Amino acid sequence: MVVVDGDGLLVDGRRPMMGYELRVSADDGLRVKGIGRLSSVDGRWLLKLKVSVLKLRVSIVVESIGADEESIDVLGVSVLNPSSLIKALLPLHSHFLSLHLTLEKMASLSARVPLSLLVFYMTLALLLCSHVVTARYHHHGHHSRHNKKQHNKHNSHISYPPSISPEPSNPPADEGVYDVRSFGAVGDGIVDDTEAFKAVWDAACQVESAVIHVPVGYSFMIQSTIFTGPCQNDLVFQLEGTIMPPDGPELWPSNNSKRQWLVFYRVNELSLQGGGVIDGRGEEWWNLPCKPHKGPNGSTLPGPCDSPIAIRFFMSSNITVEGIRMKNSPQFNFRFDNCKNVHIESLHITAPVWSPNTDGIHIEQTSNVEIYDSLISNGDDCVSIGAGCYDVDIRNLTCGPGGHGISIGSLGNHNSRACVSNITVRDSVIKESDNGVRIKTWQGGFGAVSGISFLNIHMDNVRNPIIIDQFYCLSKDCSNRTSAVSVSDIEYSSIKGTYDIRSPPMHFACSDTIPCTNITLSDIELLPAQGDFVLDPFCWNAYGGVQETLTIPPIFCLLEGNPPAVYENNDLGYCS
Repeated sequence: MVVVDGDGLLVDGRRPMMGYELRVSADDGLRVKGIGRLSSVDGRWLLKLKVSVLKLRVSIVVESIGADEESIDVLGVSVLNPSSLIKALLPLHSHFLSLHLTLEKMASLSARVPLSLLVFYMTLALLLCSHVVTARYHHHGHHSRHNKKQHNKHNSHISYPPSISPEPSNPPADEGVYDVRSFGAVGDGIVDDTEAFKAVWDAACQVESAVIHVPVGYSFMIQSTIFTGPCQNDLVFQLEGTIMPPDGPELWPSNNSKRQWLVFYRVNELSLQGGGVIDGRGEEWWNLPCKPHKGPNGSTLPGPCDSPIAIRFFMSSNITVEGIRMKNSPQFNFRFDNCKNVHIESLHITAPVWSPNTDGIHIEQTSNVEIYDSLISNGDDCVSIGAGCYDVDIRNLTCGPGGHGISIGSLGNHNSRACVSNITVRDSVIKESDNGVRIKTWQGGFGAVSGISFLNIHMDNVRNPIIIDQFYCLSKDCSNRTSAVSVSDIEYSSIKGTYDIRSPPMHFACSDTIPCTNITLSDIELLPAQGDFVLDPFCWNAYGGVQETLTIPPIFCLLEGNPPAVYENNDLGYCS
């Protein structure tokens, strides 16, 4: 039994989270999902529903106007003033042949609450009014979900990105929607559409709650561009088609930056979303004559030199990237520098396993980051976390096949300061990768890495499942240094699977002068992918221990307690 009383929602005598999932299906196979919340404000009940329609968002509010007003009561749930909900949903009717609405409790509530009577009212009104309804898109930003408490609904399974949405039969006419074709974009993959994208950005940037619409069925070629803010709040870049840079370095204008392709600079409350594709066209960049790298069939090829980052966010806040498919980036796929409040979800990033420096997601000097439910298969780090990052939550990722796993670092290069803290990686899969979960620092740096948790991670034939390397070096001529970025308070729990027998399953190589401290392991089971020979873990100047259960293989090389004068040569005050 579900009832509403003066204190909120009551389900079978218990008071759960006041959250619902609204599911709307349509006869033409489209699917709409959203979140509803019931709350009481100054004695007035509010049912707020955030709905995603064709990957755009709608905010619907049903507000009671007093206890004396007529209400609909369905299984004890009072929905007052239902005409407000019907009126709000009317503009959506032209997208569907018919609508079917149910209000479903979230994961914390096991049963469903059908609103059959409300469906009757809605369907009747929609059928009567459909001939006068004009199709419109609506959206509403939802950056408040950067509050991590709202993400308890995530389950520990991998959710794959949504498929590409079909194009509506008629482009939206809403004044808040800016279709790039209306600004001169051609979308044949050949004509340069850069000026059209600049123009649509400039127009939408000046309007609050605007949508830049990149329609499905078109491929837009764009030169290196910086989209500059600040803009009015709540800007949506709705990508349903394909965008791409010029095909290789020879076609880039000489006066354009080759270090980055698309940059979003000083933007607040931006959503880059949709089921569209970003095609980095990176093949020719990967073979430029710089750092050698592995090629197909065991060959060795030259590497990238000033290859562009595909998508970069710089000095921006309240950013959402969701549902995008990225392939063949010339270098990093997504990079966030000096940003805060970043939410990334349901990305699908691919590049060949031999493509160099194609990190999936890289963050630097960025805080309050959520990376959820994504699949990344590339030639470098799945996710890389640079200096100045803290409060990062990573869940439900599949990394690989290929790549270098999830890395913190490299840190401290060129004797630099690096501070990283409060990072959690959980409920993820890493397969056929050179590394699993890795912390890597250069000698000579200073600062600290602390408060890192790797939880419930499955390894599938990974060469270095667990690794801390404070002697990271890309050449053979790195000299020994006494200073180092300190590494402390590192937790590994429930890490299981198989490893490549070419390397030990656990590798802790810590600085001679700044040892690693407080490394804890529990419920570790790592077995060789082939054969029965089990390699012993490797430790050097690493302090810590095993908690609760013994590890497989057993680890006896960790030093107990704390080293004397740990921070004698390293000033942790730089990270306070």
